Amino acid sequence: MQHLTIGRAAAVAGVSVETIRFYERRGLIEQPPKGGGFRVYPAELVARIRFIRQAQQIGFSLREVQELLALRATSGADCADVRRQAAQKIEEVDRKIADLRRVRTALEAVISSCPGRGRLKDCTIMTALEDAAQ
Repeated sequence: MQHLTIGRAAAVAGVSVETIRFYERRGLIEQPPKGGGFRVYPAELVARIRFIRQAQQIGFSLREVQELLALRATSGADCADVRRQAAQKIEEVDRKIADLRRVRTALEAVISSCPGRGRLKDCTIMTALEDAAQ
């Protein structure tokens, strides 16, 4: 893969041009120098963009991605460091799943008490939400 324009680099990496610019602004990738009047993106930079995208897809925040990238650049870094971060991400996911289950249970409760017809002022879901807001 030769050097690519931003549009081509975005297509190859599976992101939008705006995503690449966003990564540049956030300092996740460096903006390459111009060559022939436009910026050229080398294969290594496209691979870094793919890495960022993949890390985000499995749940890492941009801050966490930045930490992973820093580990990649650290000569003394160990796989255990990355494993620790991934394990922490699983714990976070488990907490979110538990929260979502509680939300689902609460929704099921209000739905089961709702007749599903009638005047809005008599809606048990609306009443439950209003009571909870007070």
